Amino acid sequence: MKIKHYLYNSFIIESDDYKLAIDPGRNLWWLKLNSLIPKSEWEGVTHVLPTHGDPDHFDYAVQLAGASNATVVCHHELKHHFEARDIENIITLDSGETRTMGNMTVTGLQTMHGPLPVKLGGGLLYMRNEVLKKVRGGQEVYLMGKQLQHLEAPLEVFNHGTVKLLWGFLRLEKDNIEDFARGVIGYHIKIGDKSIVNLGDTILQEGWSNLEPDILMLPIGGSIGNTMDVDQALEAVQRIQPKHVIPCHYNGSFLWKKNINPADDERFKARVEKMNIPCHIMNYGDELIL
Repeated sequence: MKIKHYLYNSFIIESDDYKLAIDPGRNLWWLKLNSLIPKSEWEGVTHVLPTHGDPDHFDYAVQLAGASNATVVCHHELKHHFEARDIENIITLDSGETRTMGNMTVTGLQTMHGPLPVKLGGGLLYMRNEVLKKVRGGQEVYLMGKQLQHLEAPLEVFNHGTVKLLWGFLRLEKDNIEDFARGVIGYHIKIGDKSIVNLGDTILQEGWSNLEPDILMLPIGGSIGNTMDVDQALEAVQRIQPKHVIPCHYNGSFLWKKNINPADDERFKARVEKMNIPCHIMNYGDELIL
């Protein structure tokens, strides 16, 4: 089995007759904004597995699946994006469900995207999205503290957002933000006698104990609260008990901000290896062979 890493949570996994693309998203560094997984890797991809709908995880998933005629494995909330492009080979699953595809099985794992605060222009613009689950959604607009609009309707809501402009002069509160954290799910992938767990963007969750994969890929850059930070990721490693660990989704860029989610990967590596578990720090295009 060969694993290639392309920053954020983008991975190519090759084994026997399978070539998997996990989270083929967009590079959010403002001078690039291109596909994280290079198009030279798209040929021969057999399966595309997005962990959720954020642009750095999903933006090239539909295009890659169409170009390679790959089977898509995803949460049902993302299915319509592929159907809209006439992609027919779509397998949906939720946490706890398992799908079998030849010599490969994929089980959905419970994950939860944390709050995502973004400050731009020295705090002039402030945005905070938070994943929720409820049966009503709405929109509120405030100008100088006075509510101008309130809308509410029954619907399935997964997100909540707050936007403040001009030092709070204009405030917008909006539910059901479609582009944030749709279809959040983790994957436990088994190919032959090898297994991989990829958790996508998630805060620490119950129910991960004793998964014992050969490879665990997990985020460590949660200093802003959107995912696990180093200490929470170490707790996840202790629960999951993998044979190898790959930290990801840290020290990444967003627009003109060079490092929006810093993490001390060397400290993480040292602590993991004290558990007698090899930890592999992978840069863009690095390969790991099992």
